[in-house]
Amino acid sequence: MRWQGGRKGGNIEDRRGVSAAGVGGIGVGGVVLALIGYFVFGIDPSTTMSVVQGAGGQQTQQQAGVRGSTTDEGGQFVDVIEQSTTDVWTPIFAKAGQQYRRPASVVIYDQATGTGCGMGQSAMGPFYCPADQKIYLDLAFWRELETRFGAKGEAARAYVIAHEVGHHIQHLTGQTNQVERGSRGADSSAVRLELQADCYAGVWVAHAPAVSDGQVSLDPADIEDGIRAAAAVGDDAIQKQSQGRVMPDAFTHGSSEQRMRWFRTGVQTGDPGACDTFKAGRL
Repeated sequence: MRWQGGRKGGNIEDRRGVSAAGVGGIGVGGVVLALIGYFVFGIDPSTTMSVVQGAGGQQTQQQAGVRGSTTDEGGQFVDVIEQSTTDVWTPIFAKAGQQYRRPASVVIYDQATGTGCGMGQSAMGPFYCPADQKIYLDLAFWRELETRFGAKGEAARAYVIAHEVGHHIQHLTGQTNQVERGSRGADSSAVRLELQADCYAGVWVAHAPAVSDGQVSLDPADIEDGIRAAAAVGDDAIQKQSQGRVMPDAFTHGSSEQRMRWFRTGVQTGDPGACDTFKAGRL
């Protein structure tokens, strides 16, 4: 994957090395984080709630990170990819007569950090918090992506970032409001939301080379890496790994086949209109 020559936007908030602090009970923020953990990687909400309670709960002090470009390779990669998504989505929104507002920042942190949704934990995986419009990412997740999910390479990492930006787009367009937060199952609105974010990630892949003069691009092998990443985090794959059987009624993100297909749809069409999973008869 090409990215080293890509433009950096400096929309990074580096909180690595900053300890999280908070006091009080679980509160509404903890509940929101439990739901995010559930919808991001299917984490049992009770697990997240216990982690949040132990970390200090709702009354979290949001840490002040270093804003701007980072110097390490991992931080620079995140910076370039987030800027690339902004360069892709700005003209797409403009063509529709709308203004794209990038996420408030991508927060890079270690283990735990305060968020607009409560105390964020690295165990939850990368997530988007609609309350503060920030994306949260512990770079240690890259190792889990490889070791637990078997998704290796920079393209897999870029897919994850573009997917979270997809959730930001859903927040901007009001699509997030279509989701019933208690819903789950193979045809639920929660699954449709996640598959749409996968498709939006594919749209980014389709347009990234043109908006960056080829400085950010994925070749066919890279795209296959992205597709494998989508398959690795399918509900059926995770359920087989964790409990040895597949339960479609408990799906929150979609099957591996669905995630691959909708990501590929975005790549092949480059059209966000083709990503309307809420109108799709078949997921």
